[in-house]
Amino acid sequence: MSAAPSASATGEHPLRPISFGNPAVTVERRADGTIYLRPKAKLADYPVRITDRLHHWAAAEPNRVFMAERAAGGGWRQVTYAELLQTTRRIASALIARNLSAERPLVILSGNSIDHALVAFGALYAGVPFCPASPAYSLVSRDYGKLNFVIKLLTPGLVFADDADKFAEALRANVAADVEIAASRGAVPGRDVTRLADLLATPEHPHLDAVHDGIGPDTIAKFLLTSGSTGNPKAVINTQRMICANQVMLRETLAFLKDEPPVIVDWLPWNHTFGGNHNIGLTLYNGGSMYLDEGKPMPGGIEETVRNLREISPTVYFNVPKGYESLLPYLRDDAALRAKFFGRLHAMFFSGAALSPFVWNSLDALAMQEKGYRVPMLTGLGATETSPFFMSVRPETSRSGHVGLPVSGNDAKLVPNNGKLEVRARGPNVTPGYWRQPELTAKAFDEEGFYKFGDALKPANAGDLDAGFDFDGRIAEDFKLASGTWVSVGPLRARFVGTCAPLVRDVVIAGLNRDELAAIVILDLDGCRLINPNLPAGDIAAAANDPQVRAAFRERFARVLTGATGSSNRIRRAILLDTPLSIDRGEVTDKGSINQRAVLEHRADVVEMLYAPAPPPSVMTLD
Repeated sequence: MSAAPSASATGEHPLRPISFGNPAVTVERRADGTIYLRPKAKLADYPVRITDRLHHWAAAEPNRVFMAERAAGGGWRQVTYAELLQTTRRIASALIARNLSAERPLVILSGNSIDHALVAFGALYAGVPFCPASPAYSLVSRDYGKLNFVIKLLTPGLVFADDADKFAEALRANVAADVEIAASRGAVPGRDVTRLADLLATPEHPHLDAVHDGIGPDTIAKFLLTSGSTGNPKAVINTQRMICANQVMLRETLAFLKDEPPVIVDWLPWNHTFGGNHNIGLTLYNGGSMYLDEGKPMPGGIEETVRNLREISPTVYFNVPKGYESLLPYLRDDAALRAKFFGRLHAMFFSGAALSPFVWNSLDALAMQEKGYRVPMLTGLGATETSPFFMSVRPETSRSGHVGLPVSGNDAKLVPNNGKLEVRARGPNVTPGYWRQPELTAKAFDEEGFYKFGDALKPANAGDLDAGFDFDGRIAEDFKLASGTWVSVGPLRARFVGTCAPLVRDVVIAGLNRDELAAIVILDLDGCRLINPNLPAGDIAAAANDPQVRAAFRERFARVLTGATGSSNRIRRAILLDTPLSIDRGEVTDKGSINQRAVLEHRADVVEMLYAPAPPPSVMTLD
């Protein structure tokens, strides 16, 4: 399972050898063009409850740090495995006494924190489903629309916020008077607030062990929210089986996790599956240590990430493409940071979007400079509905846009759909459906019980499916021009963003039933300030109207047009969006993912400007 040293396409840069599983599949082709991929390796046994691993590590390594966060004085507040088990049992006892259940679950409003983790683990131990709601629903939203929808959908029996002062208005506006509110600190005017300290002081419930032992594979562990096309969240059921099976899939594929307990520095939000299932799960399952990073990949936030990475040397690093891009200049300019970051790094991993070749190559060059080898960059394909790990690349074949093959335990089904192959998944890590939303559940699965991602894949090598697959866009985003020509939006977006780097974070492609394509461009404000350092931070309108930015974008936009091969990828008009996307209207999620359909629907006036016979000056046109 150990990967041999390999080299890049130029043969000059060796790849660090790491222990890694070898995704390989058997292939079945049906007469209708459907392809089934079944992993050759069988899935290893997995525990009944994820908290079984907490018991294991609390006994095997009681003094090892499980989680740490910055304390007020600048040091680290730490929780060991033994301490986590003790506090988990106390909080579980308090939740059992409150008769919480799937019908009356726990909702957590806070961002990542140790107190958030303690409450969540208490719920897991008590068999009480919990739902970590995005803090943006409370702190960014102007009308609390999504939070109100979630509260009505889930009907919680307890709502927890680490800082009641911070979430007071959202709590007052959305939590009924007969629903208990708990918090680590702070107050909600006019409401009683139970202190976390009181939950921690609860004596162990006399039936605690029996309740814990009664948790089975089908017990709901949590609800994770994912946005639908309408903007209203769907509550994805996550069972104990899903979470436990997925962690074994991860451990058998990312086999280097067995070689050394993982140490990670992580900011990825727990209300999303990447941070909340993938990263917390692999930390616990493999006896690792997670250092909470309060930084974010944006000006004023990345500095905290850099501060943490100067102190903690990770064994594996997870981020989104924007995070790596924001980190690059610091790694380039700070030798001590670079040494700490690459010091014991087995691998890096990204998800959420394509990583640009510029960023990838730059990280390779910095690793070579520091260690004399490239550090493997890994990715794959997954969803909230798959817990999330479903497909994985191999270190030696990993590249931007490549998602690899299904890992052990997962069957993949590729169904012909308008000239593409739509991918579907079946395995013990796949959700049984959406809570209290049966009509959405029915639409999400096909007649054989495969979950329908809505994504398309294409073979990296049509003659050898063991070479894996490349991402080929979202099926729902594709559309036809007036001529009947299909537009494959995913690859076109990736090419547009890559060609226009570092100015563009994303692009919305318009053109349904039109004669030609046009683009609504979402600027990357960090990249714009590389062009004009005098731009005010965070001012979208200033960036969109800045002459230097517009000139730099026009130059790159022209390259996009030059590379076009036909009407399906030829864009002649673009507008730089000068107002922020709305989380309330479903245009963007709190992690920055763009909903193409929602943007086009809510920005119909912008689309009309793009196609006006005499467009306004804000529309950039190319001949």
